[in-house]
Amino acid sequence: MTAHLRERPPVAVKPDLGPCPTIRTERLVLRPHRLDDADAVAQSLGDFQVSRMLARVPTPYHRQDALDWLVRQNSGLVAGWALAITDGDDVHIGAIGLELRHGQWHVGYWLNRYYWGRGYAREAVYATIERFFRRMPMAQLHSGVFADNAASLKLQKVLGFEVTGCRDIYALARNAMVSHIETAVTAAGLRTPQ
Repeated sequence: MTAHLRERPPVAVKPDLGPCPTIRTERLVLRPHRLDDADAVAQSLGDFQVSRMLARVPTPYHRQDALDWLVRQNSGLVAGWALAITDGDDVHIGAIGLELRHGQWHVGYWLNRYYWGRGYAREAVYATIERFFRRMPMAQLHSGVFADNAASLKLQKVLGFEVTGCRDIYALARNAMVSHIETAVTAAGLRTPQ
């Protein structure tokens, strides 16, 4: 009668990437976010040309929004990494994050518009994904882009992402449903950018 009380159900263990690393590339330092990044985050995401390409960023975007996000990212409650993309002088120029959502790893990224077209996103995304696959070699990493973000789709294809589907998702900044191209890559499929 009491046998069911003695048997414990298995505990689901979330995959753990470990602490957020600092990653150095040829031109960039990717480091854990700090609360003093709030002004730079708010300035970048306050630009509608940046926020419109992100699903979960409101517009207008204020310093308090940035602080709320940074506190959550630094709380230790979120599985994954939130890296500030900085240049050699520690100027915050963007962000890249890895997070576990619904049992799948996802990567997302953005850059301040001033830094677009210089290869910084490609450099940062590749370095982060390469480090991710060192820790999670058997994982599949998911991402995606809005259909009107040709530059980001090109970046993902260069790195070996393959299109896995397309669906409409809600974009908070646009306050609308937007066509979203879903992508994924594995460690074996990751390509070094030229």
